[in-house]
Amino acid sequence: MTSIAGRSDASLRSELLHDVAWGLSRPQKELPPKYFYDRRGSELFDEITRLPEYYLTRTERALLDCWSTPVMAALRPRALVELGAGSADKTRRLLDAMVYVGSGEVYVPIDVSAEFLDDAAARLREEYETLGIEPIVGDIADPLDLDPALPHPAVIAFLGSTIGNFDAVEARGLLENIAQAMRPGDRFLLGADLRKSPSTIEAAYNDSQGITAEFNLNVLRVLNRDLGASFDLTTFEHRAFYDRALHRIEMHLVSTDDQRVSIPGVGEVAFAGGESIRTEISCKYDRSSLDHMLGDAGMEIERWITDSAQTYALVIASLGRDGGTDA
Repeated sequence: MTSIAGRSDASLRSELLHDVAWGLSRPQKELPPKYFYDRRGSELFDEITRLPEYYLTRTERALLDCWSTPVMAALRPRALVELGAGSADKTRRLLDAMVYVGSGEVYVPIDVSAEFLDDAAARLREEYETLGIEPIVGDIADPLDLDPALPHPAVIAFLGSTIGNFDAVEARGLLENIAQAMRPGDRFLLGADLRKSPSTIEAAYNDSQGITAEFNLNVLRVLNRDLGASFDLTTFEHRAFYDRALHRIEMHLVSTDDQRVSIPGVGEVAFAGGESIRTEISCKYDRSSLDHMLGDAGMEIERWITDSAQTYALVIASLGRDGGTDA
């Protein structure tokens, strides 16, 4: 991970080329969801979080409204580190609480979109004059290389159920990276979408306004712009469905006809009519699956907070049994 200055354009292009060449050569073509999030993609996702069908953000915000102050009062973190911060809109509940209890010194938002993150950091510096705002541009799947001088105790937050975008192996690696960056007394705050009626879940990813479809197609715009690819967006359709066996949503872009797409640096990629690119998964959890996943990464659940319908959870975890303060 790097500072707000980000990585060189050549390095980013090389990584993009590698990911596209690898993903589109697989039997089930796929693209990493991180490439949704240029400025336009980040703006579209912000729109998605406000849709009536998209219960996740609404429910998480209600939980944060209720629990941010008691959690921060109990943990009294000096630093808040957030993976996948985006606009940091939901994080303001935590920042307000951290300032209110008088413990907060620094906020470290981490996101893959440098431009979007820079804008968010500028706004936050105006709103929170007593907090140091130290943004980092980086892929949340990379090792979490935090400044050794970061004040502790710290809370590392990973909200929005973004953990669900990783399969079991990837999620374990990400959580292990987080655990390795934590010190005794630090806490991990996870937002996780819980298992529920598949129809409710599917509606959240197939909104009536078509914004999720537009967001899904944005990844092809990114490839056209950044690699000079020749994707015709009118020949791909958004599809999202819930896999009951794997407890996850899958988002795909389905080719409506036989076609070939040219991608400089990769070559020509053939698509049969009906063939798809998987662009995202979103796994859904229960207490047992999260307990197991966090345990494998060297953490244990200290506090389990859900809404009354138990559709969404805020999970506070620590490093094994370090004897820290309960929330």
